[in-house]
Amino acid sequence: MSNEWKRRVRLFVQRFWQPTSACMTCMPGSWGNVMSLVHWTIALRTGLFTGLLAVLLTFTPASKLYGHRYGNALVLGCLTTLGDAYSHRSHYRIPAIEHVATGVVSGLFALAASYLLEDRARRVRAAWARVFR
Repeated sequence: MSNEWKRRVRLFVQRFWQPTSACMTCMPGSWGNVMSLVHWTIALRTGLFTGLLAVLLTFTPASKLYGHRYGNALVLGCLTTLGDAYSHRSHYRIPAIEHVATGVVSGLFALAASYLLEDRARRVRAAWARVFR
């Protein structure tokens, strides 16, 4: 497998967990219904669709945004909004609120992950070492 395809597979995995987690967070009653198969199906569909869109975006010049922390979060937030809108109808009274909220939370997850997990999770390892010293 070429390095470019390995990067795309890694990108898909990253872009799968962030929207899935964001969808579970933003759906009404999600934490109360964390064991609900319906909620998980919707969240996994959102993550799958967003991951596929993210991989498709690597074939365009917009893939340069993945190299920047804030550009990456912005792109992922927008793609998650689209993926969530495609996956299900909003549960809120105003139709677009849930999808936009899911996109914002997903972008924040991507930003936090880029900060915490960069350089092989150097910051997490350093904090772990300080706590258990």
